[in-house]
Amino acid sequence: MKAMHERCAGLDVHQKTVAVCVLTGVAGKGASSEKRTFGTSTRELLALSEWLRTREVTHAAMESSGVYWKPVWAILEDQMDLTLANAAHIKNVPGRKTDMKDAEWIAELLRHGLIAKSFVPPVAVQDLRELTRYRAQVTGERSAVGNRIRKLLEGANIKLGSVASDVMGASGQRMLDAMVAGESDPAKLTDLAIGQLRKKESQLKEALDGRMRDHHRRLLRVLLANWRFLDRLTEELDSEIELELGPLREAAALVETIPGISSLTARNVVAEIGGDMSQFPTAAHLSSWAGLCPGNNESAGKHYSGQTRSGNVWLKRSLCQAAWAASHTRNTYFAAQFRRLAAKRGKKRAIIAVAHSLLVAIYIMVKTGQSYVELGADYFEKLHADDFKRYLVRKLEALGHTVTLAPAA
Repeated sequence: MKAMHERCAGLDVHQKTVAVCVLTGVAGKGASSEKRTFGTSTRELLALSEWLRTREVTHAAMESSGVYWKPVWAILEDQMDLTLANAAHIKNVPGRKTDMKDAEWIAELLRHGLIAKSFVPPVAVQDLRELTRYRAQVTGERSAVGNRIRKLLEGANIKLGSVASDVMGASGQRMLDAMVAGESDPAKLTDLAIGQLRKKESQLKEALDGRMRDHHRRLLRVLLANWRFLDRLTEELDSEIELELGPLREAAALVETIPGISSLTARNVVAEIGGDMSQFPTAAHLSSWAGLCPGNNESAGKHYSGQTRSGNVWLKRSLCQAAWAASHTRNTYFAAQFRRLAAKRGKKRAIIAVAHSLLVAIYIMVKTGQSYVELGADYFEKLHADDFKRYLVRKLEALGHTVTLAPAA
């Protein structure tokens, strides 16, 4: 097998140590190896950088092991060509496994050009990505606490969730605060409702007539404090995301023009893919990386399950949520695509297909700087006009009509 690099290194990165194997030798001939182990403190990583520099290493590769690779990458990034490898793609042959053998295996694969590079965004995009992902986690925790409050109310036989669409809305929080303070009169609690909820006075009085004990009040007070803390934290993260958005603001504004994509979703998307589409040769490569295209599984001429891969779960989740929102928009291409596919393939497959279409549109828009152009809800009817015409004729004939078509004047 032909060697691609004359001086390369494989790094097996762990929490406390980094095992390094350097291979040197002219391409096409055998290579000599040097092996060392370094710590992961800044001083040790700088020593690693200097050692690789003295060996004139031009290429290095490491596994994407948790977050341990990040400080190593930050120090070596400007010194040589780095490759971050998917651990599942470079798994070593089992038997007599050691850290140094793993480093040697990585160096051998890199020397022969057998490692595919993982996408590592610039530092600014990494910072934005950390904020958006943490916000998603905080939002999930806040929803979990809100669900716990609803369960607590049900345990006290207070059916507020059956009347109010949002228990944690303005009216709901006013009532919950009154309950914590000791108020149990349904009429007084009902008077705290504001907005549209005031129109449900009789239903509220019946729903708020429960049996809340001191235990329920104490636990409700703690849960409310937790929910409000997470709510404030979400607002702070929104502010931080706006500050970090920086050069990606224009790309986010373009993405936001697509039907079904909110400002939050647009920021999540650009935080995952960045603003430079040169990392992905085509929209198909980006779709594969996101896990929004069918898997390719063929053996002995037989095609097996084409289930989508995991891909980038953060991007995939955001786009699937946007696809569901886009499917409920009026007179749009994405809504028509969803209805057309859901009737044949089911809603879940239709959502994945719409999410894929959204990602393709995002790729083209960010790459070219063009705004979104709506194709219209009748796009598929115009695209397959003759087929659609025959379909309608068959439907009318099935109802017992004789159909004669003539062009309009």
